Amino acid sequence: MLSKITMLITFSAIFMTFLLCSPSVAILLTRLPLPSPTTGPDSLEFDRNGGGPYVGVSDGRILKYVGPKGFEEYGYTSPNRNKTLCNGLADFSELQSECGRPLGLRFNHQTNELYVADAYFGLVKIGPNGGAPIQSFKALQPQEHSDNSTLEFLDGIDIDVDTGIVYFTQASTNFHFKDGQALENSRDKSGSLFSLDPKTNETRVLMRGLALASGVAVSRDGSFVLVSEYLGNRIQRFWVKGPRANSSEIFMQLTGRPDNIRRNSRGQFWVAVNGVLGRNPPSRPTILPGGVRIGVNGVVLQIRSLGREFGSEGVSEVHEHNGTLYSGSLRASYVSISTIM
Repeated sequence: MLSKITMLITFSAIFMTFLLCSPSVAILLTRLPLPSPTTGPDSLEFDRNGGGPYVGVSDGRILKYVGPKGFEEYGYTSPNRNKTLCNGLADFSELQSECGRPLGLRFNHQTNELYVADAYFGLVKIGPNGGAPIQSFKALQPQEHSDNSTLEFLDGIDIDVDTGIVYFTQASTNFHFKDGQALENSRDKSGSLFSLDPKTNETRVLMRGLALASGVAVSRDGSFVLVSEYLGNRIQRFWVKGPRANSSEIFMQLTGRPDNIRRNSRGQFWVAVNGVLGRNPPSRPTILPGGVRIGVNGVVLQIRSLGREFGSEGVSEVHEHNGTLYSGSLRASYVSISTIM
């Protein structure tokens, strides 16, 4: 009898270890907690080997999820980061100007370098082994830029996998990240969409006058870029190639406020939205936070409520990876994970 009990305990331990170590664990969990007291996984990313998710948090670090051990430090955006001063820093602190605040994250899967849109240090690049930033593009000024401001309060980012060109947004030139609430209550239209060619360091202004430019995503064929205007309740499309190259158009008008945009493996887009997502069925409104999956022509394919996951904290990004949805929030202390239905 004792041997049977021992065998049962051993089997249970092996089974639980398998669940915790298996990639399918994501569909069994609901939250991946961040190390206390950090918050704000605004953007989520996976490396070319499927490792992650990686997230940027309130104290200026980029963390990597490594399984049962939780999150570990991978890198940071401040070139002279003081751990004593910065570790555990809360969001919207004055000290974030020294410690950094990483928002958008994207790997160049050809080089495994991580590009980060930081609210205070601009666009930075972290090497394939993590650690301190190896290059900063904050001081780069595009020729079309008429003023002398540096590239601060960057928000969204994406990379064309074929060309390596980086597309990123500047939320506002009139407000700083710490003034987020005042910006949300404003009618500011000083946001911009930029591109950077890392091979030549050429930076271009693609669009100006955006109402809190947040998310950005490149189409699978690289022909266009989507950029969300959080305060404008809409998504615009900027054409990179083809007969309409260097022109823009309204891609989608929303009742809610769109944040980050992520393309999935099928070339569709997930948009994180806060507000009223739509009516599904037509008689019943779907209230945010949530995610909207749309096709390349702006057709809504799916509406996913994330109210139970984030409630009033709001959602900043919805990322589809290997059949699982990973969601982040600028105010939450965890990453939400759920299956796609």
